[in-house]
Amino acid sequence: MKTPNDPRHVKRQHTVQELFKVEFHAQPVSERAALILSHKILIDEMIQKAAPEFPLEKINKIDLAILRQAVFELMIEKTEPTNVIIDEAVELGKEFGGQASPSFINGALGNIVKNHEPTTNI
Repeated sequence: MKTPNDPRHVKRQHTVQELFKVEFHAQPVSERAALILSHKILIDEMIQKAAPEFPLEKINKIDLAILRQAVFELMIEKTEPTNVIIDEAVELGKEFGGQASPSFINGALGNIVKNHEPTTNI
């Protein structure tokens, strides 16, 4: 598990915060957040299939931001091991989300890994 001061963890925190903020108002975002958002349709389809009982508009916005980043890392970017990405997402859920966020994020990502083949690298 990454420590809170780990630069990769801090980078993920900032990206999740940006992805969260754009749900509420248009704003400039970092290159990384823009890259994730450029794959939003594909990522959201994966999330919806992984958690069909939760329509995207009903998912807590911070959980959705965390899931979008993690799905991007898992299925598109693929530069870190699966367990590291999922562990990081769960940690971000503990930091930013509600009480149910870590288990929801873990379950959704587990379903995505189990049911989807990774896409080709960007």
